[in-house]
Amino acid sequence: MSSKLQREIGHDEFDPKGTLALIAIYFVIISALWVFMYFVEFLGNDLTIVGTIL
Repeated sequence: MSSKLQREIGHDEFDPKGTLALIAIYFVIISALWVFMYFVEFLGNDLTIVGTIL
């Protein structure tokens, strides 16, 4: 069952949508975890922005 038929994909034909999707998913997960950690860390305090005077 060996097949000699192969299809070469050139550089211009390759479209890495899957890789871009994985990077986007990882970015969303890390961002959500960062926001969650921020609110857990400062849960007892009011939300503040460093560097502003109110």
